[in-house]
Amino acid sequence: MKGTTALKHYLWAAGFLVSLTLSMVLLAKAVQTIPIGTAYPIWTGIGAVGTVLIGIFFFNEPATFARLFFITTLIISIIGLKMV
Repeated sequence: MKGTTALKHYLWAAGFLVSLTLSMVLLAKAVQTIPIGTAYPIWTGIGAVGTVLIGIFFFNEPATFARLFFITTLIISIIGLKMV
């Protein structure tokens, strides 16, 4: 990444570590009440949706109809899996 400072890299790394820690703590808490076979797919689905949204809002990735359609489908699937 041309033109970025070391501080910017450290801030991204710190944000990643905080997010990773929080994510793992919440996954561990979730498996105390729901089976791992349900918790893990929900956890990864939420991460996938979050990653796509960050790409769209912060990195100017395209928000095409197909992309939004499949993200919506993934969200509906996550909700359905939790309800089953």
